[in-house]
Amino acid sequence: MQFLKKHYGLFIVLILSFWAVKPFFIPGFFPMHDNTQVARVFEMGKMLKEGMFPVRFVPDLGYGYGYPIFNFYAPLAYYIGGVFMLLGFDALLATKIMMGLGALLSGIFMYMLARKFFGELGGIVSGIFYIYAPYHAVDIYVRGDVTEFWAYAFIPLMLLGLYKRSLLIGSIGFAGIILSHNLTALMVVPFLLIAILLYCYIAPKGKKLLILYHSSLILFLGLAVSAFYWIPALLEIKNTNVLSQIGGGADFRDHFVCIQQLWSSPWGFGGSTKGCIDGLSLMIGKLHIFSIFSAILVLIYIKFKHKCFNDIYYLSIFSIAGFLISIFLMLEVSKFIWQAIPLMAFFQYPWRFLILTSFFSSFLSGFTIWFLKKTAVNSHFNTLMYYSTTIFVFSLLFFNIKFFVPQTIFPTTSKDYTNERALKWVASKTSDEFLAPGFKKPKSEYEIAKKPLPFQETAIEKAANVASLIGVLALIIGIIFKYAKTKR
Repeated sequence: MQFLKKHYGLFIVLILSFWAVKPFFIPGFFPMHDNTQVARVFEMGKMLKEGMFPVRFVPDLGYGYGYPIFNFYAPLAYYIGGVFMLLGFDALLATKIMMGLGALLSGIFMYMLARKFFGELGGIVSGIFYIYAPYHAVDIYVRGDVTEFWAYAFIPLMLLGLYKRSLLIGSIGFAGIILSHNLTALMVVPFLLIAILLYCYIAPKGKKLLILYHSSLILFLGLAVSAFYWIPALLEIKNTNVLSQIGGGADFRDHFVCIQQLWSSPWGFGGSTKGCIDGLSLMIGKLHIFSIFSAILVLIYIKFKHKCFNDIYYLSIFSIAGFLISIFLMLEVSKFIWQAIPLMAFFQYPWRFLILTSFFSSFLSGFTIWFLKKTAVNSHFNTLMYYSTTIFVFSLLFFNIKFFVPQTIFPTTSKDYTNERALKWVASKTSDEFLAPGFKKPKSEYEIAKKPLPFQETAIEKAANVASLIGVLALIIGIIFKYAKTKR
């Protein structure tokens, strides 16, 4: 009862998140751009049952030859799905649980972060805004980009760990981003480094080095824990056909966003094309943009009236700057930066930065609520503020729930995605970039392999496993040491 009273906001966020995941409760499944999710969860569960850990190789994909997909395709979400298969769920239901959980965690972790700064009410608002951001719906129900929206969930957890100087929360948050989606990790790291420098700048003189030390340790431990994945992904990528995905139809030059699309673009289930008319929506969300403008007005008021420049003030400025930088990087005017930094070509689509505009705008929606509550002059104004907040949240739900609906639902079962033809031919054709360069693809399903090729871990993969094990042990020792120091 005490926990419920203290964290009532968490239960409100979970209850109001229902409509974001409601389609996962419907029998059957829906189509999406990356329609291989059930197959990947099935393969993960199959290898876990056979005792492989970490899972690198899957035997049925790659046209039946098998290939080490989880060496290169971020595996965390599929481990979650695989665990549910071990618990007895079929592959389809395990996939639904995995996807629904990833969607819910975004609201939970954002609530936890925003609550730390803006209180219970601000945390609720930020959490709801984060889960109902339009791009979140695009990732879940249009693109089916499971890895990206799982990484989306871990961004606020990472920042919470940094601010609290918590080795456990920060390391899990950072490792979670890397293991969920390496491209999101690459995108977020520069903003993380700037956030750390800002944190050091605003800290009291005697704590600056301590903050830098804790932050560096969190990043190091996050990298170490996830080393079993990212070390082989970096060093062995040359043995795959992944680099062929850069350019062509996914050339960043063809996928910049027109600025009006960020305000309003038609909802659709198609793809990204050159120009201002895409098959999917690239809008930030009107209420999310409104929260940015509200935050700017509040900051101006604070600067000229209160002149109290605390952590929240500087964090809000950082969030607005991050929001504007993310918009800039989506527009064609930023092409010179994309061309100057070859690594950015791996992002393929500049509109991926909608992840960060969704994060910053959702976070700042709680900032305005915090300010109104803090400046309430009497109980009547306080009551009015609660009513206004309720209207604000339900307006968001009214306008955005309609995005969290799939195009259609097919009456499919797990077997439709996990039979031999579905795995070795249909799913393999959809995702075959992890095959070796020069691999001769079968021209028909009658040419698929009967048995997979043998798999054996390389020296690099074994070394990466050891690095992760050391990272986990170091994290455990660090937590025990910190706990013992606190108890003294």
